[in-house]
Amino acid sequence: MEETFQYNQETTDKLTEIYQEVLTSIGEDPNREGLQKTPERVAKALQFLTKGYQQNPDDIMRSALFHEDYSEMVIVKDIEVYSQCEHHMLPFFGKAHVAYIPNGTIVGLSKIPRVVDAYARRLQVQERLTLEIRDCVQRTLNPKGVAVVLECSHMCMQMRGVEKQNSSTTSSAFTGLFLKNDSTRKEFIDLIQAKLH
Repeated sequence: MEETFQYNQETTDKLTEIYQEVLTSIGEDPNREGLQKTPERVAKALQFLTKGYQQNPDDIMRSALFHEDYSEMVIVKDIEVYSQCEHHMLPFFGKAHVAYIPNGTIVGLSKIPRVVDAYARRLQVQERLTLEIRDCVQRTLNPKGVAVVLECSHMCMQMRGVEKQNSSTTSSAFTGLFLKNDSTRKEFIDLIQAKLH
């Protein structure tokens, strides 16, 4: 069963006050009917969207490690990513593809999406997010290699700035056999592009 998120009342109260001021500053009336509860809703939404600060990704991974002799590539692909860019606090979202080659230890499959979420639910840049996911898997599993690819659309490019609605950004990070062996890396790329189901 999914864990429920606990809001911090003190944080909610502080942020509610701030967002009332924000509404006034942009020329809105925070007392009009449609906006009366908006500051509190935004205060709670922001806490949820940044809940990764209260999570330890290493602990998430270590909570389900198992010793197995399996030594072929394990891929969890099409993991939904929702984050906020730290420059404008606007959303970016897309998919993460994570692979590792076990070295005597595997991890419960749900832990990899949870790690992606723990890092994504912070103020981020896509490049750092890619590296953090890779490094966490490498650090906790000590596999023969890790591969991470993120494909995301950024609202800071689509809603403002250059306003390019159809652009997307791909970032990648590799360790071990994925770095040293071109055929291993190619197999990973081929598998994340394939529609197997």
